[in-house]
Amino acid sequence: MKSTILITGASSGIGLATALYFSNQGWNVVATMRQPKNQIDLKDHDNILMLPLDVEKPYTFKETITEAIDNFGGIDVLLNNAGYGQHGLFEATPPEQIQRQFSVNLFGAMEMTRAILPYFRKQKSGNIITVTSGVGRVTVPLVSVYAASKFALEGFFESLSFELSSQNIQVKLIEPGTINTNFERTTRENFATDDKLKDYHNYLEKMDAVFKGIYNSSAASPEDVAKVIFEAATDNSSTLRYVVGDDLKPLIDIRNGGTDENYMQVMRNTFGG
Repeated sequence: MKSTILITGASSGIGLATALYFSNQGWNVVATMRQPKNQIDLKDHDNILMLPLDVEKPYTFKETITEAIDNFGGIDVLLNNAGYGQHGLFEATPPEQIQRQFSVNLFGAMEMTRAILPYFRKQKSGNIITVTSGVGRVTVPLVSVYAASKFALEGFFESLSFELSSQNIQVKLIEPGTINTNFERTTRENFATDDKLKDYHNYLEKMDAVFKGIYNSSAASPEDVAKVIFEAATDNSSTLRYVVGDDLKPLIDIRNGGTDENYMQVMRNTFGG
């Protein structure tokens, strides 16, 4: 029987690329999103089932999982991919936006995982893969709220991996660096700022130049991430973290291989005020 993956946030970006990649590898794909009727790239694939799912409505998750199992006979991999990035000045970010950032990025993934665990425990196998972010381990300015949600995801799933190993359930984390997707463009469009906060003006101009250089020179593609997700789904290893992106890997090496003081000095040289 074909293996099956259930993907959240499959309407665009990494989720869409992953759905297509797994489909082309002969997998069954359950591609979930808030508005399936608007997604045209996935509709003509016999091994792709599109279902509505909003990660802020956990009371619908069991119904979606049941429909997926009824259609394909089972689920082997859950990919927690749905998310969005609230970037900008912390002082300019309203509390309701902070709450929504955690509702989507953290609580949605937690509750989706909770919903599928009974099925994975019953079949005594499963793989839970979650797309976090490079800023879940290496932070940069102006993403404090987004980074907080991703740091929380990293801590949650690292801890959970020990529990679930007792049930023969794997846990994997995908850590992309800069990715060329609508996600990146949307975060810039929704950037939190406030004209009253004039003290940040010079710093924002400096960081705008820094980030333009990063976006233009080193962004990976959604397809690059999809290939790594497929590796995490199929390599049968105990690897927890998979890093994607030439911009991120050197910073991870610096953080892992030296002192915290050295790492912070490297980061301050680029991002300090």
